[in-house]
Amino acid sequence: MTIPDRKNQLLLKFTFFLILAVGLSLQSQAQVLDGPDPHQMEDVPDLGFKAVEHGLDIPADLEMGAPSSVVWTKENHLVVFNRGPNPLMEFDAEGGFIRSWGQGDYLRPHGMRLDPEGNIWTTDVNGHTVRKMNLAGEVLLTLGQHRQPGEPEQGLLNEPTDLTINAAGEVFILVGHGRGTPQLLKFDGNGRFLKKWGSPGTGPGQFDTPHSIVVNPQGLIYVADRQNRRIQIFDDEGSYIKEWAYKGLPCGLHFTDDNQLWMVSGFAGEILKLDENGKPLAGTGEPGKKLGEFGEAHYMTITPAGDIFVADTIKPDLHKFVEILGRK
Repeated sequence: MTIPDRKNQLLLKFTFFLILAVGLSLQSQAQVLDGPDPHQMEDVPDLGFKAVEHGLDIPADLEMGAPSSVVWTKENHLVVFNRGPNPLMEFDAEGGFIRSWGQGDYLRPHGMRLDPEGNIWTTDVNGHTVRKMNLAGEVLLTLGQHRQPGEPEQGLLNEPTDLTINAAGEVFILVGHGRGTPQLLKFDGNGRFLKKWGSPGTGPGQFDTPHSIVVNPQGLIYVADRQNRRIQIFDDEGSYIKEWAYKGLPCGLHFTDDNQLWMVSGFAGEILKLDENGKPLAGTGEPGKKLGEFGEAHYMTITPAGDIFVADTIKPDLHKFVEILGRK
């Protein structure tokens, strides 16, 4: 499909999703539709991937709710963080169900990451907590207090959205999903609060719904500043370095092992491969209700085989994309 044809087909879908996004904005009190249409897409070549069924063998007696995040572990297992009664669900490489855990522990699952040792970290945006677990699901560390929003100086968090862990084991947490003050918090590996930076606004180092965060091997911090439609880059002490602007709402960031940066753009439903300067190189996906079409592309991961999984909180669905043979 050519880029003009792709855009023409999407115009008919935008009205429906605009109405949907307004409703979601009112429910969440987030400023989802401030500014231009959040469904705007980048003008990029096709990525060369196609959507397929996710193929997960979900037991009939277990419900998987709206997926909010997804990771691929060092054991070659897929873990889906979701907003149902079984918040964490683990599957093997063939999609076979292994186990679920976290029942009753979360109010609104949001982000999930792996640290360099392979431990799983989760954020509960409405529960105001961050949990660190080993691969057996045992909780090793909790930051914040359940249901109690507040400041990190008092041992509390306010709407944590996402986190990342650098090579030194330092933990960087984004807070402020719409009601809390949007900031970036830094902790040591034992959970001791070190510093914070950021405030509401559009200037360098300010945020409007900081939504996703990753760190590169050199220790630079990349923040998807969602409502400001940009990625901001900082050093590990909070010094602003630069930013990259986008048409849609940057929702989820992901670095592969070879230091390739990817981004999913929320209501635009795009999976974007970025170059070293943040320019989109290629993309796939669009808003809609069909296979591979998105309500909101929230967070993503890529398997060692190159398959892409994207958590979609709005459709809701767990999307899987595989490379079209012969496209490389």
